Amino acid sequence: QVQLVESGGGSVQPGGSLRLSCAASGNSFRPIVMGWYRQNPGLQRELVAIVDRAGVTTSADSVKGRFTISRDNAKNTVYLQMNNLKPEDTAVYYCHAQRILSYWGQGTQVTVSS
Repeated sequence: QVQLVESGGGSVQPGGSLRLSCAASGNSFRPIVMGWYRQNPGLQRELVAIVDRAGVTTSADSVKGRFTISRDNAKNTVYLQMNNLKPEDTAVYYCHAQRILSYWGQGTQVTVSS
């Protein structure tokens, strides 16, 4: 059974930084793509950033220049470094991993407020 365990969410003031981590485990799972999505109540889940095993990344225009995604294939772990956070970044952030099937983490709250 594949599990994604997230950590690193929390509350921060505008302009601050947070780092999210997500470790995938189970059944010799080696995801091709790992990444982060976010969602606010009543809205669709949206892509934040994804990275493949070769390190090729895709990110939303709204986070380019502020967020950096990276991964450690040996640890099956993906990271999201979030700098210069804005109130509009407030959301529940979900880790995602996919090889053939798609898996989601339980979500971690990020709140940006003064």
